[in-house]
Amino acid sequence: MNKNDPSMPGPEDKEQQYRIIFESASDGMIISDVETGRVVDANPSAIAMHGYTREEFIGLEYTVYVHPDSQRLFSEAARDARQGGVFDVPAVHLHKDGSSFYVDVRRTAIMYQARACVLSVVRDVSERINAERLLHQRVELHTREQSTLLEISQTLASALELKPGLILDQLRVLIEYTHAELFVLEGTAMVALAVRGSQKLEQTVPFRIRLQGPETLARLYNEHQPERIGDVQSSEPSAKFLRSLLDDQADFLLKGVRAWMWVPVAVKNRVIGSVGVAHVERDYFTAHHADLALTVANQAAIALVNAELYEHAQTLAALQERQRLAQNLHDAVNQSLFSAGLIADVLPRLWERDQEEARKSLNDLRRLTRAAQAEMRALLAELRPTSITDTDLGDLLHLQGNALAGRINVPVAVTVAKEIILPAEVQVVFYRICQEALNNIAKHAKARRVVITLEQEGSSVELKIADDGKGFDTKKTVSGHYGMDMMRERAESVGAQLTITSQPRQGTELILQWTKDPQKEKL
Repeated sequence: MNKNDPSMPGPEDKEQQYRIIFESASDGMIISDVETGRVVDANPSAIAMHGYTREEFIGLEYTVYVHPDSQRLFSEAARDARQGGVFDVPAVHLHKDGSSFYVDVRRTAIMYQARACVLSVVRDVSERINAERLLHQRVELHTREQSTLLEISQTLASALELKPGLILDQLRVLIEYTHAELFVLEGTAMVALAVRGSQKLEQTVPFRIRLQGPETLARLYNEHQPERIGDVQSSEPSAKFLRSLLDDQADFLLKGVRAWMWVPVAVKNRVIGSVGVAHVERDYFTAHHADLALTVANQAAIALVNAELYEHAQTLAALQERQRLAQNLHDAVNQSLFSAGLIADVLPRLWERDQEEARKSLNDLRRLTRAAQAEMRALLAELRPTSITDTDLGDLLHLQGNALAGRINVPVAVTVAKEIILPAEVQVVFYRICQEALNNIAKHAKARRVVITLEQEGSSVELKIADDGKGFDTKKTVSGHYGMDMMRERAESVGAQLTITSQPRQGTELILQWTKDPQKEKL
């Protein structure tokens, strides 16, 4: 290579090229003296980034434009730079007005104007950091809300006696309101069971809001969606409807408030009540508030069903039976629905990230909802005194098998030879023992397959329930474990025989056999 070639750039040309790059770089570039820490040179991006003029910025000590929390890092960078290292670090810098902003900085040692310096390449990342912080806050809020909803669902679903005030108290954990009311539908009126937020209003409970025809009820149901009213005194149709609906109660329910939200409380498209929520600020309630309120309202519906179950159990069963109904509703239906809700929440994001994993979640969602439906049908059947005896036993066993299959995600084969007619009290025993056996399988067996068989031979009816789970030693079983004592008592009460065979790691087989007594038939 010819060093005298005029086409090759000389030292002055190279310096000019470097200067052009330095001046035009979009990232900030700051050259600082290693010994003093003062700014020797800086490009326009760095100067503008910090809010100074060139005359003001050149000569500044780093302690002026570097936040105190990051000054130690600057000192460490200068030390490493002298040793020939490259120092990458997130830091906080200061504008001229004293406000702070986030930066990513790469510092390296250079020689500039015959002295040791540090070159800092500075990039303003405040927008990214703030976006990440906002996202983190939203994730924390969402996690906190989900945790609160789970606590609410557990609290409400586990309560047998209806506590309407508790529902409104739990709602206030998620949504701040001026006052709120829980109504239940009784005939052609909404009856306020509880009020929170106004002592004067609380003293009026229970008060009634009369409904004028099915159209009013349909408007309240609103296709199972909350209705938000930004200003209750406006001329909007929803505001006019609210004032007309409240009628005589409007003066004290709407006094001093501007925003209102109706939230339907419904079970299977049947309105059983509603929640009214009010706030003094106009347009206070957001779509997110509506989603949270609807979730609590759905839990309130479970609480109302729980109350019905409890009242029914008071007349038909002992305390142990009532506890069983509540526990089944809480453990099976509520947990399935809550889990399904969590899966449904994350599915859109999961689908965008991993469709194969999303398809697996869809299958889980389908299984959970089917299990919840089957469990709810079984539980609702028990609300009617004659449902267990009026329904074909084979249908009841299929219902229980479907519920178990969805609950533990294993195949459950149900075989019924033909329609089998049993005396009412015997059918109840068969149903209850099957129910208890399947609960035991769900809780303890860890089975991969369950088989339920119902057969009749002559005057003898046999129910067989077998699983391939972990089994147990029947000789070492503590009295009452697996509910065997209770099942045997049930069987003996109708003259049936119960046999349970099991060994560790070899599954369990239960056989319930009942034979018709001709002598009793004659009686």
